[in-house]
Amino acid sequence: MRNEPRIGLRSPWLAGLLAVLLVFLGMMLYYMRLYPLMLLPFLLVGAFFVIYYPKPLLIFLVFATPLSFSFENLGGFGGIGFYFPTEPLLFGIMLLYIIKLISGMRESKKFLRHPLTIAILINVSWIALTAAASTMPVVSFKFLLSRMWFILVIYFMINHFFKDEKFIYKFIKAYIIGLTVAIIYTLFAHARNGFSETAAHWVMWPFFKDHTSYGAIIALIYPLVIYALYRSKKMSFERFLSFGIFVIFTIGLILSYTRAAWVSLVGAMVVWALIKLRIDFKVVLLGGLMITGFYFGFEEQILHKLESNRQDSSGNIGEHVQSITNISSDASNLERLNRWNSAIKMFQEKPILGFGPGTYMFTYGRYQKSSDKTIISTNYGDGGNAHSEYLGPLSEQGLPGALSILAVFIISLVTGIRLYYQLDHNPYLKGVVLCMVLGLVTYYLHGILNNYLDTDKASVPIWGMLSMIVAIQIYHLKDTDYLNRQQSNAVSSK
Repeated sequence: MRNEPRIGLRSPWLAGLLAVLLVFLGMMLYYMRLYPLMLLPFLLVGAFFVIYYPKPLLIFLVFATPLSFSFENLGGFGGIGFYFPTEPLLFGIMLLYIIKLISGMRESKKFLRHPLTIAILINVSWIALTAAASTMPVVSFKFLLSRMWFILVIYFMINHFFKDEKFIYKFIKAYIIGLTVAIIYTLFAHARNGFSETAAHWVMWPFFKDHTSYGAIIALIYPLVIYALYRSKKMSFERFLSFGIFVIFTIGLILSYTRAAWVSLVGAMVVWALIKLRIDFKVVLLGGLMITGFYFGFEEQILHKLESNRQDSSGNIGEHVQSITNISSDASNLERLNRWNSAIKMFQEKPILGFGPGTYMFTYGRYQKSSDKTIISTNYGDGGNAHSEYLGPLSEQGLPGALSILAVFIISLVTGIRLYYQLDHNPYLKGVVLCMVLGLVTYYLHGILNNYLDTDKASVPIWGMLSMIVAIQIYHLKDTDYLNRQQSNAVSSK
C-alpha cells in the first residue's frame, strides 16, 4: 500500500495555509481599524515559527530590520515608538524564550559567566531599578521592555544558533541584503529630488527616521561589506554581486550627508591600523592622555578656532565636512550642544538614579538655557533625544547607568580584539571578527554625537555582533585548542 503524504505541523502546506489565514486576519483587523490587534497575527506566526522553524524566523527578522517602519504616529504606542514587523515578532519570541527558560532550558555557564554577558546583565538590572524609581514610570517601563526583547532574543536566545558557524554568516548576509534594499529605495527617492542635500534628510523615510540614523547604520555594516568583496573569488558572480553591494553602500554613505558617520569610519581606520600594527594598549592609553592634556592646555585657543568656523552644512561635500567643527552658526551642531548641556543639568539634579529610562525627550525642555536655544529647539517630546549614547543614560539612569553601558562597549572591543589575535586557525572568521570590531567602533564613536540603540535598526546588528563575538570565543576557539594539541603531538613524536 502506497504511503500517503502526511500533513504535520512541520508541513510547508500547513505553514502556507496558516500564513494565508493570518494575512486575511490582519487585513480584516486593519479594515476594522483595530490597529493594536493587528499584532495578533504576527504573534501567532512568531509562535509557530519559533517552535518549529526558529532559524528561518530569526533570519527573516534580521533581513526585515532595515526595512521596518514605525507605528509611532498611529497613537497608543508613545514613548519608544513601534517598529513593524520586527518588534511584534521580537515580543512574541521573547515570551516563548522566557517560557522555555521557566520550563527548564538552561544557558551555557560559560556564556552566562562571560564578562560581556555580566556587563550586559548589570546594565539591564540598573535600567530596571531606575525604571522603578522613574519620574515617568510608564515611559520607563516601555523603554525597559524594548531593551529586554532586543537583548533576550538577539543576544541571549540567538547565541544558541551561533554555535553553527554558517548561521553567523547567514545573520550578517541577511542584514546586508535588507539594508541594500533600503539603500536602493533611498537612492531612487533621492534621485527624484535631484540628489539635493535638503532632500537627503528625509528620502530614507519610512525605513529610517532621518539621515543620521541611516548613515550610522551604513557605517556600522560598511567594514563587513568591504570584507565580503575582499574575500570573494575573482571573476565570479559572488565578486560581481559583492562589488555591486559595495558600490551601493558607498554611494548611500556619501549621499546620506551624515558627517558623524564619515568621521566614525576614519576612527575605525585608525583602530584598524593600531590592531594590524599590534600597538600596545598602554601606548594607546598614553596617547589618549596626551591628547586630552593638550586639549585642556590649549582649550581657549581651540574653542576660539572652532568658533571662528562659519561654514554651515552644505550640499558641497567639502564644505559639509568643514562644517563639522562649526559651533558658532551651524544649527545642527548648536542644537546638539544645547541637548548635551540639558543632559548635564539633568544629571546634576539626579546624579544617581536619573529621571528614568526614556524620559529625557519629555523632560529636557525646562533645562534649556535661552542662550543655548536654536531655530530647531523645542520644549516638547517630539524633538528627539540627548544626541549621545553616553549623556542620554547619564541623565536618565544616573552615573551608574552611563558607566554600565560604557563598560559594555569597552568589554566588547577588548574581547573582540583579543579574539581576533586568537583566530589564526580560521582566517575567514578572523576577518569577520575584525570587521565586527571596526563596525562597533564606528557606532561607539557615532554614539558621542547621536544615539539609536533604542531602535531596531541599531539594536539588532549591535546586540547580534556582541552575541557573535562571545559565541565565537566560547564555541569556535575549541578548534584552536585542538590544532595546538595536534601540533604538539606531531612535534613530540618526531
